[in-house]
Amino acid sequence: MNEIKDLTPKEVVKELDKYIIGQDDAKRSVAIALRNRWRRQQVKDSIKDEIIPNNIILIGSTGVGKTEIARRLANLAHAPFLKVEASKFTEVGYVGRDVESIIRDLTDIAVNMLKKEKTGEVREEAIKLANERLLDFLIPSNNSKPLTDEVNEEKENRRRKTREHFRMLLEREELEERTIEVEVPDNTTPFMQIFSPMGMEEMGMNIQDIFGGMAPKRRKLRRTSVSEARKILIEEEAQKLIDMDKIIQEALKRVMDSGIVFIDEIDKIVGTGGSESGPDVSREGVQRDLLPIIEGSGVVTKYGVVDTTHILFIAAGAFHVSKPSDMIPELQGRFPIRVELDSLYEEDFIRILVEPENALIKQYTALIKTEGVTITFQKSGINEIARIAAVVNSKMENIGARRLHTVMSKLLEDILFDLPDKKIKNVNITKKLVSESLSEIVEDEDLSRYIL
Repeated sequence: MNEIKDLTPKEVVKELDKYIIGQDDAKRSVAIALRNRWRRQQVKDSIKDEIIPNNIILIGSTGVGKTEIARRLANLAHAPFLKVEASKFTEVGYVGRDVESIIRDLTDIAVNMLKKEKTGEVREEAIKLANERLLDFLIPSNNSKPLTDEVNEEKENRRRKTREHFRMLLEREELEERTIEVEVPDNTTPFMQIFSPMGMEEMGMNIQDIFGGMAPKRRKLRRTSVSEARKILIEEEAQKLIDMDKIIQEALKRVMDSGIVFIDEIDKIVGTGGSESGPDVSREGVQRDLLPIIEGSGVVTKYGVVDTTHILFIAAGAFHVSKPSDMIPELQGRFPIRVELDSLYEEDFIRILVEPENALIKQYTALIKTEGVTITFQKSGINEIARIAAVVNSKMENIGARRLHTVMSKLLEDILFDLPDKKIKNVNITKKLVSESLSEIVEDEDLSRYIL
């Protein structure tokens, strides 16, 4: 599987359109950035190493689609993706996370991603091997000396027939509830625990990895159903079939060539430009700590050194009280592309409710269908939901499309509580029903502030 899928920018935008309404400029920018990564992979000359990604800053209020754009982009690229909040990090020397933990976490994600892929490739073989081990538990093999008489040979033939019969039952999943005793890895390590000071948790975890690998692997017996035992044994057999050294090398390459880091709330570490003391000093310190990994540096992880030069960084922030130009000049230079996302209005909310593949109305329709009930949203009802969300956003803090979640949750609260109910087979959401359910809350600003 290629690290980066060769989707054209237009194809990327088309895929993003399935989940995100509007924000065309942002979609175009990330689509070009993604395609440029694929283009770099095709360059054969030495200049390939000089081509660095154009990092992006997405500027816009909460709930307009910044995180969703980055997350869907990573899914399209089949790339290791990590979302972090800038406010979780502090300048070195203060209590907080070390910025290099971003790359360590991203590498963990890449290794697990590759491990899952390779496990899927050998799953069929792992199932066969797991079933053989299950048969060993159910019908133990005859490990006695070579047979010398007809009686023993007859017993062995019966045992083989019984084993084949049980094999057939296993394949037909007719023994799933039978209880057997299996040997499983004992992951507890009561004899060793590594403590580290606050802000140095990664160092503690790395020491745990080193010494934990030196300790002998312990196992224990567990009584469980055949169904659960099969899952355990498939996992064990799959691990034997995959090459972890190869996976780690592939994962490191995937991180360095196609990794994507989404830094949310970057405006929280940007000063207002009016003060050079107090908390702004610490904010600037975080920016300076972030600078090396965004510029390109080697970060030591438990799998090896990761060069961050070609990792794509997408930052996002509302920038209500600050602006991107308030960042330190060196960091500004590492985010050459800036895109301002549009605010969302009533017309956008109507589209968000029905058009995306994961639209809220589709989600609630599927949930309620599990109770044997059909819910229908009239166009007038959808319009009223969108109108109320827009009104509440205008009266209080504008949280964009996230307001639709609170409005829908409150609107359907009684229905979701009453189900299942044999008397209810169909639910019709009309404008009148929406108005009657929510008008009082919307009109009472104090009540609205608590509920919506």
